Amino acid sequence: MKNTATASYAANPKKSLGRLHKEPSPTYRSEFQRDRDRIIHSTGFRRLEYKTQVFVNHEGDLYRTRLTHSLEVAQIARSIARTLKLDEDLTEAIALAHDLGHTPFGHAGQDALNACMKDYGGFEHNLQSLRIIDQLEKNYAEFDGLNLSFETREGILKHCSLKHAAELGDVGERFLNKTQSSLEAQLTNIADQVAYNNHDIDDGLRSGLITIEQMKAVELFSIQYDKVMWKYPKLTGHRVVHETIRRMIGEQVIDLIETSQNRLKAANPNSIDDIRQHHEELISFSDKMRTQNQELKKFLRENLYYHHKVYRMTRKAHHVIKALFNIFIDDIRLLPPEHQELAKLSLLDNGETGQARVIADYIAGMTDRYATIEYARLFGVEGSVFYS
Repeated sequence: MKNTATASYAANPKKSLGRLHKEPSPTYRSEFQRDRDRIIHSTGFRRLEYKTQVFVNHEGDLYRTRLTHSLEVAQIARSIARTLKLDEDLTEAIALAHDLGHTPFGHAGQDALNACMKDYGGFEHNLQSLRIIDQLEKNYAEFDGLNLSFETREGILKHCSLKHAAELGDVGERFLNKTQSSLEAQLTNIADQVAYNNHDIDDGLRSGLITIEQMKAVELFSIQYDKVMWKYPKLTGHRVVHETIRRMIGEQVIDLIETSQNRLKAANPNSIDDIRQHHEELISFSDKMRTQNQELKKFLRENLYYHHKVYRMTRKAHHVIKALFNIFIDDIRLLPPEHQELAKLSLLDNGETGQARVIADYIAGMTDRYATIEYARLFGVEGSVFYS
């Protein structure tokens, strides 16, 4: 059921490179539609509702979570895919699944768990997302994981070291061969950046950790802010912020579409194989927009992500994750029964590395709320460790 409006170089569900476990083709759905639907019904996807974007879950109901972020990425990416005549269903599937492997407490949790796993192969959320959809989901009668198509799995794995790529089989080959992913995967990667940069501004302003006056030093923001105030001089409050940010997203989307269209025209690909063999990615911002985005990223890093209140949360997150990992690695009997059994089996099959990976899987699967509760249970801490 391929959309006839797609270009010849778009991913074609009828020509998918297949699944790890063969299945009959779906009825009334394409292969990529089935992928998207399985992701939405997965346990990992539901957990994203209670996983941090920037602010820990208890800090407010209006701040973004990994779930709302994933939905926003899917909206941006699917809109662009339609204009570029790419497969919308594959684009949406990749967008909805791209953060499944994130730990509690956002990047702080990932950094802490990676440090804990230093002697056991490390931890990286893209690899964990792939691990979830290939192995850890336990819903289907005939296989572990979600058994997604190659194209969706490829898109989820945005980055990968050569060492890990060699261990991943089909989806790791492009990192070894230095080929490109599908345009749908390239597009979703950039849509992810557009979503989190611009929506982190919204959450940062809403929290009061950054101000409009500070943001006016960022070109991408100041240009749109001035346009809003010129057109709506009496506009105040959050409407000013929302109007400015939606225009920022619009400008970036237009730039991305037009730049990518020009690059595609110059490359003149006829198939997805041409896309894979091209020497560079074809979905891209213009040089000017890329520079403006780099300025925005630098501002957010210095003024929001390293704001002392956010940084305190980051340090607490490191402490919680490391404490949980260390207590479980010292005594696996503290794990829930099903994870105890997995840890014992993994110790027999893969030694201490296998056991540590089971513990990392357990911690990575926690929501912010569950991690703080588990920490309180194990260490006798009253209330939330994250309250000031």
